[in-house]
Amino acid sequence: MGDLMEIRNLITFVRIAELRNFSKSAQQLGYSQSAVTMQIKQLEEELHTPLFERIGKQVKLTQAGERLMPYALEILDAMRKAETITQEAEPIAGRLRIGTCESYVTSVLPPIIMEFNERYPSVEISTHTAFVTDLFDMLRQNDVDLLYFLDQKIYFPEWVKIFERPEKVYFTASAGSSLAGKTRISIERLLKEPLYLTEKGISYRFSMEQFLAAKGFSLHPVLEVGNTDVITRFLLQNKGISFLPEYVIRDYVKAGQLVILDTECPEFCMWSQLVYHRNKYVTPQMERFIEQMKKYLS
Repeated sequence: MGDLMEIRNLITFVRIAELRNFSKSAQQLGYSQSAVTMQIKQLEEELHTPLFERIGKQVKLTQAGERLMPYALEILDAMRKAETITQEAEPIAGRLRIGTCESYVTSVLPPIIMEFNERYPSVEISTHTAFVTDLFDMLRQNDVDLLYFLDQKIYFPEWVKIFERPEKVYFTASAGSSLAGKTRISIERLLKEPLYLTEKGISYRFSMEQFLAAKGFSLHPVLEVGNTDVITRFLLQNKGISFLPEYVIRDYVKAGQLVILDTECPEFCMWSQLVYHRNKYVTPQMERFIEQMKKYLS
């Protein structure tokens, strides 16, 4: 597979495998759909086997296509590295789409993105927030390049997991709360306080609700909102309590503004996880951002 056209065929093959759609792939690559179809036909003729099954509007890799995929990615990665070695260094440019949760956008990612922007100003970063299940779909459909999420430990065979680390989640309140300083606070006493929670479906809230439901308790929050910054504003005004990841409240606790409540509940722990799709071509900007994330979080 030596000449430029054959390499283009491999690039097209990988993009269709990512998007599972010929027309979307043609649009992203800047080709006509007939050109994309011809490139795949050439590749299939060269390899003497069909690479995609086309059933209605659905496109799926054949077994031969699945076997080719890791080699195609390896070839494209080797070419990119060769270009890096033989050419003068050029600024890393392009887009980087990160699927994540609201609390990471407000608490964890800003310093990472700021430093990344300083080093690679030509990279256009966008963050896309959603519930975890929706984020998984976005990764499968190639709507995001990287997925950074908080949940129980999760593994899918189509993922490459870069790292995972534990994140504790606590009941928290203002340092001026009547509960501050008390030990072994009962669930009954805890739930007498006005409760400010993230939306239903958020992983750590669901985990806590399951525990309380098993004990016969249900939650009646005075406010549900996806933005944890909004919740902490209410807590800082001593309006009630919440249940939030440690990384959200860390700076406020250090400053003596919020406290972690000592309750009779067990320790709750979720896992922050950074992944990308196994069929994804890892761009230079993805590589650099992964390095940056490791530096900050591992």
